[in-house]
Amino acid sequence: MKFRAAIRLAGKTATGFEVPPEVVDGLGAGKKPPVRVTINGKTYRSTIASRGERYMVGVSAENRQLTGVAAGDEVEIELTLDTEPREVTVPPDLADALTADTEAKRFFEGLTFSQKQWYVLPISQARKTDTRARRVVKAIAMLREGRKR
Repeated sequence: MKFRAAIRLAGKTATGFEVPPEVVDGLGAGKKPPVRVTINGKTYRSTIASRGERYMVGVSAENRQLTGVAAGDEVEIELTLDTEPREVTVPPDLADALTADTEAKRFFEGLTFSQKQWYVLPISQARKTDTRARRVVKAIAMLREGRKR
């Protein structure tokens, strides 16, 4: 489904766009469906978020760079229902730590794709080995506590 929308800035860096309710209804998959977003011929995967009476899709810095958009741009957007399975690639150091802690692993395996991403991304994005190691330890502790975020 195609429509035009403005890329909006929320806070200091968060950006996204509003999805018309008729587009959400037209996808036929509830209020928070997984979607493929196409802007300027480039596609990324996301999920529609329900914010009260509004439906929003975020556009991360990575996806702004991919699609060549910035806050304030008015663009044509195409959304299609994403029916492909979503798998998180767990970094080897986190995978090893999960293998060593069955309680944390069991909890991690029960999380949604987005919740798993919340744990994986900070570890994957760490530049220094010691930062990465600290983030793995922190993630395991939070998982052991049963924290989804």
